[in-house]
Amino acid sequence: MEDRPARVDVEGPELLAKGFRPYERYRVVLHHADGTSDHQVRDIVRGGQVVGVLGYDPERDLVVLIRQFRLAAHLADGRGDLVEIVAGMVEKGEYPDAAARRECEEEAGVAPRALVPMLAFTPTPGLTDEYARLYLGILDASRLPERAGSAAETETTRPFALPVDEALAAIAEGRCINAFLILALQWLALNRARLPELIAAAQS
Repeated sequence: MEDRPARVDVEGPELLAKGFRPYERYRVVLHHADGTSDHQVRDIVRGGQVVGVLGYDPERDLVVLIRQFRLAAHLADGRGDLVEIVAGMVEKGEYPDAAARRECEEEAGVAPRALVPMLAFTPTPGLTDEYARLYLGILDASRLPERAGSAAETETTRPFALPVDEALAAIAEGRCINAFLILALQWLALNRARLPELIAAAQS
């Protein structure tokens, strides 16, 4: 089981709107193995490359998360004061791991001393081309500020730390809806026994 390239002809883009991210239309001819083809019109939001960082303090066995207002979450289910991991866009010419360090310092107020690659995924491939890479950021939770965020982006985040078991329980009980957070914590649960080995390799 694996994703694979499609036999497809793509015409576009036609720019429909340009806000924080471009909204584009494409015309597609998708060719099937039986010789037939489908003609489709698809609109997407161009998200590009993004990173996410689950902060982790191995000395205290704490995860570092943030709270941030999200309008889309507020409109979806009324819970806009979202618990998240650090996340943000990879800037032009920037390497993903450099973006991860920058975003961690901006949103959590603490720079990680090491990054452990976790996984990569497309959050909503039916809507956007956003491609995300997640990292475990090794840091000192005792240095968290009360507030952080990029003033240039009118961003306010509230970093906090809690025991890993409490974070995993919140996910199991459905108390948090952010997909980046859920995926990162599930990865942590699956790889918890290997963390000393992974962290040592990242710090070497």
